[in-house]
Amino acid sequence: MRTQPDTDDRQIRQLFEQFMQTWTAGDAQAFGACFTEDSDYVSYDGTRAVGRARHQDNHDRLFRGVLAGSALVGELESIRHIAPDVAVIHGTASVLMPWRSHLPKRRLSRQSAVVVHTDQGWRITAIHNGRVRPITVPDPDALPSRMSRLMTRTAHRLGIGHKRATVHP
Repeated sequence: MRTQPDTDDRQIRQLFEQFMQTWTAGDAQAFGACFTEDSDYVSYDGTRAVGRARHQDNHDRLFRGVLAGSALVGELESIRHIAPDVAVIHGTASVLMPWRSHLPKRRLSRQSAVVVHTDQGWRITAIHNGRVRPITVPDPDALPSRMSRLMTRTAHRLGIGHKRATVHP
């Protein structure tokens, strides 16, 4: 059992830096090395890729194509250990295109990741990358809330809509 929180935190921070540096270098193989073999990667658009080889292939095409010359900029915001060899991390890491000198606000992304300690050190086993698009939760008596309730009552009177949510892919 491992009990080196300071050392682990330093190594996890180094992993996050490596994640950004290998992107900026356009090195898909080194980027892939940040991940476990069976890792999950959910992109900002909601697509999911499974496995280090898939991440490497996807990013190789991105680094040689639409994201050539881009940099990944950001910072690690938090580390929360949930077991001796497992931590949840949150950070910002957003793509800065080569023709820009600063990151536009709409390009800000946040990563939530699960990192695990392996024989090769800390690696990302799951990551979810989402755009930062904060919205305000309306109060129950605010206009959007009142309109939603009115539309719900109208739909029920007309016999349309649902009473229980179902998902159809």
